[in-house]
Amino acid sequence: MSEINFGSPTPQFGTAEYAAKSGTDVCKSCKQAITGLYYRVNGSLACDRCVNQLKDQLPKDTHSAFVRGLAFGIGGAVIGLILYSAFSIITGIEIGYVSLAVGWTIAKAFKMGSRGIGGRRYQIAAAALTYAAVSLAAVPIYFSAVNKDHARKPVRTQTSPGPVSPGNRSSPSDAESASESLPSEKPKVSLGKAVGLLLLIGLASPFLGLENPVGGAIGLVILFVGMNIAWKLAAGPKVEILGPFVAGASSPPPAIA
Repeated sequence: MSEINFGSPTPQFGTAEYAAKSGTDVCKSCKQAITGLYYRVNGSLACDRCVNQLKDQLPKDTHSAFVRGLAFGIGGAVIGLILYSAFSIITGIEIGYVSLAVGWTIAKAFKMGSRGIGGRRYQIAAAALTYAAVSLAAVPIYFSAVNKDHARKPVRTQTSPGPVSPGNRSSPSDAESASESLPSEKPKVSLGKAVGLLLLIGLASPFLGLENPVGGAIGLVILFVGMNIAWKLAAGPKVEILGPFVAGASSPPPAIA
């Protein structure tokens, strides 16, 4: 029995071939004359046996495959976040085109983890991780800018107060009034609330950037293009199987592209 060697996964079904004369139709894979039932795989003729072998060789989507792909995708998102923020911090330029590389990295990591399996839930997760990685990169970029700004400010030295003369000594009532005028201590924010607030601000940063209408809009468009790249690359292998048809019957409808 001849074997089907599927490369991507069906290179021999990549282009449609139609025989010029009736009765000379052959299977695109095994090159045998088609008799009985046959199919069209991505527009090309295929016999019943080869189609059954193709179905057996196609990767099956499972929960473990998705979880493995998601783990790799999260790793790719972390790499993408570091890549985006590091580029902006080192160069001082916030350029949205890095979003395209982030989307590509996450999708490739997803497919590596799932071992080539894709599908709608893979696409949704890859696009969401791309958005999260790019938007959350605003947090380290912001803290880096604050640190640089703080380093540029001159350090203020506080002079020690001079000797206090008896006439200048404040009375207890003056001390009490001064203590009352001091601002009350601000309530402390828990670490969890601080992290949650940073995450919310980071996730909203692409839309907060619309304060600069032109630059913010361009950044959003590029971000959505990066998400679209992740969406397309995380899709499953496109194998369209039409049929079965009966050899010698009226011609089947053309394959839908």
